[in-house]
Amino acid sequence: MTRILVVEDSRTQRQMMAGLLTDQGFQVQTAHNGVQALERVTSFDPEVIVLDVLMPELNGYEVCRRLKRQPATQNIRVLFCSSQGSEVDRYWARKQGGDAYLVKPFPPGVLVEMVTELIKGEPHAV
Repeated sequence: MTRILVVEDSRTQRQMMAGLLTDQGFQVQTAHNGVQALERVTSFDPEVIVLDVLMPELNGYEVCRRLKRQPATQNIRVLFCSSQGSEVDRYWARKQGGDAYLVKPFPPGVLVEMVTELIKGEPHAV
């Protein structure tokens, strides 16, 4: 079963995303900030991380940078999911090693579709 880590500081958003992915048969764990995300990566070993950008303690860009610098985690696919959707935001996501970018709010099926594409290794524009 494919493991997905959803990292989002909004409880409502986190539960909604986790529910959508669980309903599609994915094994999902959640984290409410970047520090907790890095802890969960070690024990859960996700294949894809759905990662918010703006979070307390450690933002999504820094989490992605840290993951992509480590040989053990550099191949985890990162889907940034943020209410910030400018070209500058997408640029920074690419620079940190992000694999895809989804702007909130989004239609529910789009999240599942993008995660599925990342699992298959299909490229997606950041």
